Amino acid sequence: MSQITKALRVNEQIRITPIRVIDHEQRQLGVIPTHEAMTLARENGLDLVEVSPQERPPVCRIMDYGKYKYERKKRQKVAAAGHVVELKEIRIRPKTDTHDREVKLKHAREFLAEGHKVQFTMLFKGRERAHRDVAQEIFDSIIRNLGENIRLERAAAMDGRRMTMIVAPGTGKPAGSAPSPPASVARPVPVPVQSQPVGVLGGMEKSLPDGVPAPQGTTV
Repeated sequence: MSQITKALRVNEQIRITPIRVIDHEQRQLGVIPTHEAMTLARENGLDLVEVSPQERPPVCRIMDYGKYKYERKKRQKVAAAGHVVELKEIRIRPKTDTHDREVKLKHAREFLAEGHKVQFTMLFKGRERAHRDVAQEIFDSIIRNLGENIRLERAAAMDGRRMTMIVAPGTGKPAGSAPSPPASVARPVPVPVQSQPVGVLGGMEKSLPDGVPAPQGTTV
């Protein structure tokens, strides 16, 4: 499995034409020129991946290749444990309005509550790629809105023609927060064991016998 995956050709690495294409919605597009399939992939912010090079013509799929590799790696890790944590994807654009973003955040919270991880994918079109600072601000806002109980598994970073970020269910601390330093605990000061006066009665001092410590006050 891993050897086949390593041999996959992606995007410009696919030199042969024409190819048989399956799009990101599992629809058969038939046999088309490779450059047309590449254009379709780019328009959707995705990759063109050659999945069956031995076929004639070769079979290629339009997919998020970064997500595919990530999920395959996670499946291999958890196979022995007998359960799979799914990676859910939330797609947004730099111009996604506030209402739509809130709807997507609601879905993200539901996925996280179910124990799944969430990949936020920022898709760029044309000149939007020049405004990566805007995308970074949006991702920072998402982290703030998700609040506590999440963990930032992979910080926002460019991945080809898109920016991605992965969050996971956390341990009750805000994402990226540093652990709190341990509280300072007051320790009692040792007192030398000796005979000490504990009071005066009728002008006479009373002492404790050797080996018994004198009573002390409590620091609050």
